[in-house]
Amino acid sequence: MLYTSFSNNEILIRTSRLGAENCGDCHVESLNALSVNDAFLPFEQQLALILQYIGQVTECEGVPVFMRFFLSDPANQAALLRKRLDMDCPVSIIGQAPLNGTKIAAMVWCRQAAKLRHISDKMWQVSERDIDEYWFTGGLSDKEGSYNQTVALLEELSSGLEAQGLTLEKDCMRTWLFVQNIDVNYKGVVDGRNTVFDRHGLTPDTHFIASTGIEGRTESHDNKVMLDAVAVSGEEVKVKYLHGVSHLNRTSEYGVRFERGTVVEYPDRKHVYISGTASIDNKGRILHEGDIVRQTERMIENVEVLLSEAGCGFSEVGSIIIYLRDTADYSVVKDLFDKRFPDCPRVIVQAPVCRPGWLVEMECIAITRS
Repeated sequence: MLYTSFSNNEILIRTSRLGAENCGDCHVESLNALSVNDAFLPFEQQLALILQYIGQVTECEGVPVFMRFFLSDPANQAALLRKRLDMDCPVSIIGQAPLNGTKIAAMVWCRQAAKLRHISDKMWQVSERDIDEYWFTGGLSDKEGSYNQTVALLEELSSGLEAQGLTLEKDCMRTWLFVQNIDVNYKGVVDGRNTVFDRHGLTPDTHFIASTGIEGRTESHDNKVMLDAVAVSGEEVKVKYLHGVSHLNRTSEYGVRFERGTVVEYPDRKHVYISGTASIDNKGRILHEGDIVRQTERMIENVEVLLSEAGCGFSEVGSIIIYLRDTADYSVVKDLFDKRFPDCPRVIVQAPVCRPGWLVEMECIAITRS
């Protein structure tokens, strides 16, 4: 990846680009992280800055194929964001406060040659090179409780994919499950996902789907779960699942079902989705309880093992999201990432992990040539 950054008194933008072959400064796609620099600005001004610079980013970087906004107070901010947002692309809005003290941050994925089609209020088709991606974003359910909401959302995703000639079990590559009050509601999410996966033949004997299950809030306290997902269709697409057996175990060994990572290989490049990864060993045990530095180091080591299995490394990582349970750990974790990955697009947000003993979790996307 080629990394650049831009910063002034208003904004910090980090960008990673996959260069086009034999084309000098041309690039194929990019991942961009945008953070406001002035935490004293009211939300409306921070929002205006983020949207202004997103417009500049997409003008330079190409078609926006996915955006995620991180808000400090979605109950008071999300409606205004939707009102001001003038982008026809898949959008995810989640309550995970940026830990630099501001109220909003964003990740924007752009591609030069993509074409978009709006299928429904939650689903978009992104087409390029005879390959189609299907993004399902902002999925919410009015069912009661996290179990019923998880079942309803995954079945809605499945039905939406089937309408496009795809299936959950074959074509879904990545999910994000955002859980309000995760310490209370995560068990319902796990049980609901297991129920749906049993119905669709996603078992320890087949495979699962790369995923992050993390704390995240929406505008309403009734929404215990929000779902984002991406599926891929194309005759030339190849898929590989990552396990990292030297450092990690199968998630099914402790009752949950997701892959540690998934490689989606296209004729000219590959996308590597690394699931939410914490300080864990290959027996499923939390390592370095209470020690944020050593947990962060082990987490990074685990991700490095998964990337190596995918045939790449941190030099191909295009974006990182870091989740912290305790805001007091922000300065320590920021310093570790600034030293190790000074240029990679990233955001650090407050979002407790699914086990209280895990102080930090990260996910990332790598992009490299096939």
